[in-house]
Parts: sequence; C-alpha cells; structure tokens
Amino acid sequence: MTDATAAGATIDYAEVMRRLPHRYPFLLVDRAEDFVSGTSITGIKNVTHNEPYFPGHFPIDPVMPGVMIVEAMAQTGALMMSKSMDVAVEGKIIMFMSIDGVRFRKPARPGDQLRMKVVVTKQRGDIFKFRGETFIDGKLAAEADFAAMMVTVDQPVAS
Repeated sequence: MTDATAAGATIDYAEVMRRLPHRYPFLLVDRAEDFVSGTSITGIKNVTHNEPYFPGHFPIDPVMPGVMIVEAMAQTGALMMSKSMDVAVEGKIIMFMSIDGVRFRKPARPGDQLRMKVVVTKQRGDIFKFRGETFIDGKLAAEADFAAMMVTVDQPVAS
C-alpha cells in the first residue's frame, strides 16, 4: 500500500488544488485527513475574517452562510471521489446531484476550523452517496446527506 492510498492518509493543499477545479473564492477545502479510499475522508476548512461573504453576512456579527458549509462538505466528498477513482481534473468534473436532511446546529464564525467528516453510504459506478457532518471545536455544526457523480466534460469553458 502506497502513501497515496494508505488508510488514514493526509491530502495537502497542493493536492487539493490538483484534484478540485474550484478556485478562490469558492475553494472551501484547505486540506484533508483520514482519507480511506472509497470509504471516508475528513476535510478541513479554516474560516478567516477575510472570507468574501463576511462583509455582507453579517457585518456586525459575521456568520458563514450555511450553503457554504454544505458546499464545503460537497467539495470534501468530491475530493474523496477524485482520489479514490484517481481521476484528473482535466476532462472530468464531479457534480453535486442532491442534498437531503440538512441541519444547522452551530454557526461558523471567523477563527473557527470546520472539520467535515464525510462517509460513503452507497456507491454505484461513478455515483456516490454520502453522509456529511461538520464539526467546530468537537461540536456538531451541520449535517447532510448528499450525492455526487463524475461526468466527462466535452469541451472545457475558456477562462
């Protein structure tokens, strides 16, 4: 077993950038830990005071929008899929398909670290179903069931 596929492996920022097509301000995973191929992963997002949504959400009491927490969980699942299936970003993209049972329990604020534990509940071909739980300081902050699939991109959109 190599370091790249070892149970409990760490994924650094450089690899996150190679595996996810997202970029600032929409890349919401800084690194990942506890990667187990085809099974689970823990994504890490350090929430800073200069996130682009804080000036408008809310200036007096900044709170990370819940949809951004859900997106961070989805990106964590996509990272696990990309590494498990060993797919390059070029020509392939992992798309969010569905989300159910979302619950927000604790707000995320500047200075918090999100630990997004994502577990595969079902896989069939290029479709994965997940259970995601986001923790802040060991307390459950958000949870959701979601699905994603890998699709081929015929012609990338020019940037």
